[in-house]
Amino acid sequence: MIKIENLHKYYGVGESKNEVLKGISLDIEDGDFLVILGASGSGKSTLLNIISGLEPADMGNVYYNDKNICEMKDNEITLFRKDVIGYVFQQYFLLPNLNIDKNVKMGADLVKNTDYRKLIEAVGLADKMKKYPHELSGGEQQRVSIARALAKQPKVLYLDEPTGALDESTGRAVLELICKLQKELRFTMVMVTHNQNIAEMANTVISMNSGKIVEQYHNENPKSAYEIAW
Repeated sequence: MIKIENLHKYYGVGESKNEVLKGISLDIEDGDFLVILGASGSGKSTLLNIISGLEPADMGNVYYNDKNICEMKDNEITLFRKDVIGYVFQQYFLLPNLNIDKNVKMGADLVKNTDYRKLIEAVGLADKMKKYPHELSGGEQQRVSIARALAKQPKVLYLDEPTGALDESTGRAVLELICKLQKELRFTMVMVTHNQNIAEMANTVISMNSGKIVEQYHNENPKSAYEIAW
C-alpha cells in the first residue's frame, strides 16, 4: 500500500511563494488503478512527481509498505526509484541516438531483465526494434516509453498524461494496452489526466482543485478504452 499523509509543496519565495499542494492525504491499495483528474495548475502532476520520488515534498509523508520516502537520503531515493517505480512521461523522452531495442533495454538493464523483448512484442513493435525514435509515429513512441518503463519490472507505474499528445484512435489503443499489461503483470498504476472520460476505466478516481482533493470515488465496473467517450 502507498500511504500519503498531509503533503504540502511550495514553489517560489517571498511574495511569489505559491502553495501547490495543500495537505494531501490518500491511500492507494496494491494493484489499484488510480486516476488523478484536475485542470492545469490543480497540483496533480506535482503530486505524481512527489509520490514517485522525482521531487521532494516540503511537508508530509509518503509510505511504501511502511518505508517513508520523504525521509530517504539521495542515494536511498535513487535506489527506491530503480527498484519500485516505472514512469511514463507525456513527451516520451526516448534517446534519439538509440534504436527501439536499446531504448527499452535501458530500463531492463536496471534490473537485469533479459526478457525485455517480450514487452516490445506486447506493445506491437516487434517488427520495428531496429528503428529509431524519429522513424516512429507519436503513438509508437509512446508505446516504446511504456515498454521501457515496464522493462524494469516496477511495482508501481506512474503515467503523466500518457494520451495528451495522441489522437483518439492511438490514445484508445495505448490505454487498452496499458490496462491489459496491468492485469497481466499485476502492478499498481497511477495516471494523471485531464480527460474525465478516462476516469471511467479506473478502479479509483480523485479530482483535484487548487492543491486539494475535492472528490474521491470508486468505479464498481470500470470500462475498457473502447467503451468510453473521448
